[in-house]
Amino acid sequence: MLSVYTFGDSMLDCGHYNVFGVNPGQLLVHNDDRLFPEFRGHDLISLSSARLIHRAQDGATVSNLPNQARGLTVEGEAIALVTVGGNDLLSRPDMGRGAEMQHFAKALESFLQSLPIRPVFLGNVYDPTFGDDALNFLGIEPSLVRQSHRLMNDVLAELARRYGALVDLHTHFLTGDPSWYTEIIEPSLHGASEIRRCFLRQVLPHVRR
Repeated sequence: MLSVYTFGDSMLDCGHYNVFGVNPGQLLVHNDDRLFPEFRGHDLISLSSARLIHRAQDGATVSNLPNQARGLTVEGEAIALVTVGGNDLLSRPDMGRGAEMQHFAKALESFLQSLPIRPVFLGNVYDPTFGDDALNFLGIEPSLVRQSHRLMNDVLAELARRYGALVDLHTHFLTGDPSWYTEIIEPSLHGASEIRRCFLRQVLPHVRR
């Protein structure tokens, strides 16, 4: 049986933001055919036995990842889904100008090194403003936020290359619309499915080997 572990923040722990309690990991393992008929037969359970071990927590930052993996025992084939960085950016939108980004990179690499699961599918950080500075909700100069965002996603891409594969949520979500979000930044039901879509593209080739 393939075990799918989730770690990180609300990009994976967004079930309480929709009335069906659905999160991307659930949909990846076993699609809800009633809600998303497009994905009927396009889930891991259709290929082999699979289960979800959900450890991601809404609001998490990189410093919370070790606690999410505490007591972890991995048996058999497993993959890890990780999304982190968005809340770190929200707490310090200008972190690209100081040492905070280096601290973030070191903390995330330390977590990935100690995680007894390979491969790791690491999602980058999306942009709920769709690249439109007029939608800036942080109250500081948008160029500073965008610089930090770019540097954050560069860090995530490099670590994904080392430990597994990058899941490019940022590029995909730029093609979306506000219905993909709720409460400004959180994935809606539609958004949860789109996150699943992105992870599915990377995970399926691995599972089919």
